[in-house]
Amino acid sequence: MALWVAIQFIPGIDVNAPTNTARYWGVLLLVALIFGVVNAIVKPIVKALGCAIIVLTLGLFLLVINAAMLLLTSWISDQFGIPFHVDNFYPAAFWGAIIISLVSWLLGLFIPDND
Repeated sequence: MALWVAIQFIPGIDVNAPTNTARYWGVLLLVALIFGVVNAIVKPIVKALGCAIIVLTLGLFLLVINAAMLLLTSWISDQFGIPFHVDNFYPAAFWGAIIISLVSWLLGLFIPDND
């Protein structure tokens, strides 16, 4: 859901498939899966390596890390021939990462996870 919102609001984040078709939603689902795997595997490693910078910037460097994960998702999608593309770091990936983080946070408030 968060990825779809970012695609709708941020120019430069695109799914190159006809909107509201089964192919579009399938591509979106595949990209969300790739993004989830990247965030589960690569992001913790990058956060551990950049821990000092994160502390020095009072957490603002996490925005850069999130944008980098979105760009990495775009690159991986391109390698597999999935029609998802993020144009550049700023403004597309940076603002896209902020939108995805905000929507994910809002969804987390409304959807209980039974913890």
